[in-house]
Amino acid sequence: MTIQTTTHLNFRGDARAALEFYQSVFGGHTVINTYADFGMPAEVPGSDKVVFGLVAADNGFRVMGYDIPGQTGGRIAGDGSTRRENGTTVTDQALFVSIGAETLEELQGHWDALAVDAVIVEPLAASAWSAGFGMLTDQFGVTWSISVTA
Repeated sequence: MTIQTTTHLNFRGDARAALEFYQSVFGGHTVINTYADFGMPAEVPGSDKVVFGLVAADNGFRVMGYDIPGQTGGRIAGDGSTRRENGTTVTDQALFVSIGAETLEELQGHWDALAVDAVIVEPLAASAWSAGFGMLTDQFGVTWSISVTA
């Protein structure tokens, strides 16, 4: 039996922009369906928001997202902050998205793209446990933990 997990992110109105951004970073294809696509009358506020969104790439990257009905203001729901203090990661966020690859070269382009308008928590560099590790919070409030896994 094979099990696949996919991170599902809940946004306050920015799901479409976030999913399109992640597709530009990781490649693959994007599926975006709005509430109107599933029958909500177009004149109802929020009918243009995402009820089902997916980015899937041949490299194994997958992420889903949707807009919480009635929520606005962008960014991920339950956002908080993540920072480094005295050599320790301190956060009040509920989750991070973790990605890994066998080489730093494979990760560098993804890191560079995610880093646009991001808050860098820990620069991508060699660490005690990995040939490359970094952490950032992207422009949508999602924190990414990136590491070389080999």
